[in-house]
Amino acid sequence: MTPRSASVNEELRRRSRERLLRATVELVGERGYEATTLADIADRAGAARGLVSYYFPGKRHLFQSAVHRLMHTTVAAALEREPRPARGDERLARAIDAVLGLARDRTVLMRAHMAGVLQPEGFVRCAEQQRLAEVLRDTVARYGSEDPDADYPLLRALLMGSVFAVLLPGAPMPAEVLRAELFRRYGLAWELGSPPSTDPPRTAAGSGAADFSGLFDLDAHRAGGGGGEPG
Repeated sequence: MTPRSASVNEELRRRSRERLLRATVELVGERGYEATTLADIADRAGAARGLVSYYFPGKRHLFQSAVHRLMHTTVAAALEREPRPARGDERLARAIDAVLGLARDRTVLMRAHMAGVLQPEGFVRCAEQQRLAEVLRDTVARYGSEDPDADYPLLRALLMGSVFAVLLPGAPMPAEVLRAELFRRYGLAWELGSPPSTDPPRTAAGSGAADFSGLFDLDAHRAGGGGGEPG
């Protein structure tokens, strides 16, 4: 039997790794993080238990990698959807809607992810997170940022804050309200991206709703050294 080439072996490893990431997203979304074991994930992926440890140093690393992969593929798909956006404002609107959509539609999964980032072991850097960072940084650059390296972390922090607000147990905020604030902050027209079927909600400007102007103030964040680790 002819030995497999290095390229074939590499492709098989890539597929095995992606099956584990997909299985993690599926199971945590169904059962929650604590109720999902590495053995469960291996079984769902059709992989040997030892293969999980080969690719990932632990459950937390696997889970964050899986969520970052989902976020990257979701944002990338939104940006590639036909008709492909030629303008930077449309790209940014699609990216915002993609992230808020995950918070709205994958509540169990994204709530576990946000809780995990806040644990003592904190944020896990991985290849999937870097791909997500690259696509968001490129979106900021195409939007017209003069300093994407400074403005990308601010977008990241605002998206994380919005996701947290949507998922906050007992006091969630409607995604539409947060979308309106983000769109106002970046000067985006409501009809860009994937707008909800409802009209824009009344927000901070004289409506009696909570005032998020400080949260979405770019200059204030810069002055205070804003930003945080990516989600």
